[in-house]
Amino acid sequence: MADRLGRQEFPFLIEFSHFSLQESAEEHVPEPYPDGRDPAGGSFLTTRVGRIDVESAGHTHTTTLVYEVWDSQPPAEESSDWDERQEARIVSQSGELTVWTVGGAGPDCILLGRRDTAWRVRVSSAGRDEAKWQAQQGVPTDVERYLMQFWPVEG
Repeated sequence: MADRLGRQEFPFLIEFSHFSLQESAEEHVPEPYPDGRDPAGGSFLTTRVGRIDVESAGHTHTTTLVYEVWDSQPPAEESSDWDERQEARIVSQSGELTVWTVGGAGPDCILLGRRDTAWRVRVSSAGRDEAKWQAQQGVPTDVERYLMQFWPVEG
């Protein structure tokens, strides 16, 4: 059975409908965010070396990112509220990921707790249709929500 090792949440501003989780040791990221990103958008998650790009439903809005670190694959939260859910893999040399938006690196980091480790992450998002609609009217707060669950994997 998987044990949750940590949980944290922090607010951040999404700009231009996307953001990225990027290895904090930037020398290990050959193509820093937003370089190489498809300007037309794309799938919910796009993996590159040292980063994972996330497509938001709303153009500009404030959301809360909740992340959890587990010792092994956690059970999937079976809420019917999730509009999107995908998994990706990232290697972190520093044990920290920085959340990037078009405006630059945010002040908060995702603290994974282990260096030089490959991680699997399950990203779930809810409130996407409402965020898309409200972002056309103004800058909504806490409409679209994210849960990111990390666990170490081999290789």
